[in-house]
Amino acid sequence: MSKNRWIGAAASLALCSTALASCSVKDNQSGQPGTGQAAGESLNWTGKAEKQLVDAISQAPANGLKPELFLNGDLPKNDSQRYAALTDAGLRYAEALAHGYADPTKLIDVYTIPRPAAQDLRQGLAQAIQNGNVGQWLASLAPQTEEYKALSQAHLHYLRLAATGRFQPVQQGKPIKPGASDPRVPAVAAALTIAGYLESGAAPQGSPPAKPTAASAPNRYSPQMVAAIKQLQSDFGFKTDGIVGGDTLDALNADPGYRARQTAVAMERLRWLQRDPPKTRVDVNTAAATLDFWRDGQHVDQRNVVVGEGDKPTPQLQAPIYRLVANPTWTVPKGLGDNELAEKGPAWLAENNFTIKDGLYVQESGPKNSLGLVKFDMDDKQAIYLHDTPEKAWFGLPERHRSHGCVRVENALQFAQAIAANQGITDQFGKALASNKETFVKLQDKIPVRLLYHTAFWDGRQVQFRPDIYDWDTNVARALKLEPGKPIRQKQPESGDIGP
Repeated sequence: MSKNRWIGAAASLALCSTALASCSVKDNQSGQPGTGQAAGESLNWTGKAEKQLVDAISQAPANGLKPELFLNGDLPKNDSQRYAALTDAGLRYAEALAHGYADPTKLIDVYTIPRPAAQDLRQGLAQAIQNGNVGQWLASLAPQTEEYKALSQAHLHYLRLAATGRFQPVQQGKPIKPGASDPRVPAVAAALTIAGYLESGAAPQGSPPAKPTAASAPNRYSPQMVAAIKQLQSDFGFKTDGIVGGDTLDALNADPGYRARQTAVAMERLRWLQRDPPKTRVDVNTAAATLDFWRDGQHVDQRNVVVGEGDKPTPQLQAPIYRLVANPTWTVPKGLGDNELAEKGPAWLAENNFTIKDGLYVQESGPKNSLGLVKFDMDDKQAIYLHDTPEKAWFGLPERHRSHGCVRVENALQFAQAIAANQGITDQFGKALASNKETFVKLQDKIPVRLLYHTAFWDGRQVQFRPDIYDWDTNVARALKLEPGKPIRQKQPESGDIGP
């Protein structure tokens, strides 16, 4: 993993915690409504509503947003101009909370995940001004999930840590193994403490500490510190061997500002999503390489997956599974065939059941087929699908970005059988498998699949982080003005280069 996936231009994030002190608003004690216009319509501002709006925008960092994106500098003294500025700021902040500050379709070629339902935000703001609850109305527009709330709390936590300026990266060197002594151990302990994995002091006498402490033997990599590193490794999806080096050291050196950046980007991605997603669906987090299955609103399954490599990203899309394919064949896209199979000899091709039909390589059904025993056909233009694989050992690896863009599913046959049972097609699917020939079994009800990319997410217990393997966070961070530079529309590989 390259270190720039963790360490970014994080210093500017400290600005997110700055209150909106520069936006001076004089309370209109008379309570008389304003008469200003924005986008062609008057809104009846009162002094109370003005204060509520400014207070709400000053709290924008709780949503991973900079207040100056909406109000920057002193408000105009002229009533009409001030009311127009407030209306404009209120609507833009409402839009950011309701649908996201940036448009994902302008940041990347392929983004087909449904966005939140359209709302009449102007009417909503006008009603909130009339009701005297502008702040409450704005807060209601953001996602109301536990995940969003947890990310918000984590974001503010990391902003506070970043503001202390106490973070110092651990120097590179040989891996530090459990029980070893190393002069860098105090720096490791300090980084763990700042990140919340170690307590800075001991617990009261007679009660065990909630987290291990690094109070003694400063150069010795103690069991307490090993436990803390293993917890960090677990949270980041690494191998939990307790060794400080490689990916673990890079993650440890991700300063609090960078973590704040990740959580801000994660909240923006959640704002892009429908507030009421399909009750029965498959969600794949391609950053974490995991799959979650929801049935009738209940989370019923989670399993590991293998997704696209860093230079072959699995796109962010939503498309339905409409059929199961038993004993699939694989027609290799021309780009993959030309790049990876053209130089293979006849003996290798025959051993792996490849033939050439109409100028394309085709791998016949069988135990060596790259799609395994079952394929989950999806109705999407990008030629992305879920499937089995003969490479079962890959699911046990901490790093599972190894495909050409499609999604390999752990215990895929079991997953397909569960879907077939729920849809009443168990017998049909069983016969299809027994035929040992490619057979298509249509689902009674299509199952939406969302391919998401969340490098920071809530696992139901705590916020977890994953490396930005596709470097997609940078574009979102730039769109949010968390990093300098303009976002650049990122290209998706051609479908001729996409495969298992």
